[in-house]
Amino acid sequence: MEKTNARDFLGKEVNVQIDRALGTKHPKHGFMYMLNYGFITNTISGDGEELDAYLVGIFEPIENFEGEVIAIIHRTNDDDDKLVVAPKGVNYSDDAIRALTEFQERFFESIIIRE
Repeated sequence: MEKTNARDFLGKEVNVQIDRALGTKHPKHGFMYMLNYGFITNTISGDGEELDAYLVGIFEPIENFEGEVIAIIHRTNDDDDKLVVAPKGVNYSDDAIRALTEFQERFFESIIIRE
């Protein structure tokens, strides 16, 4: 399967399969997930796994969610872009996205991409 271009998802509705729910710990690194985190099925990211997604605006652990891609966190020192997905019609500033994803993104250099 060909690598998925994260930019193709900007502004689109996607279904996020949550594999690391809000409040769970990373199985290898031990940090706590401060939001729901998952992936888009049938995609391939730069790391060879499915394209990952942060889910913002939902404040309880869930298993899957359909929402809108409001931004991309493009890691400049790692080939593993992350979609930022929110409920339809909900938006977050770049500063809010950085604050919400800091628990994991603090380990990487990145830029936030919008439409």
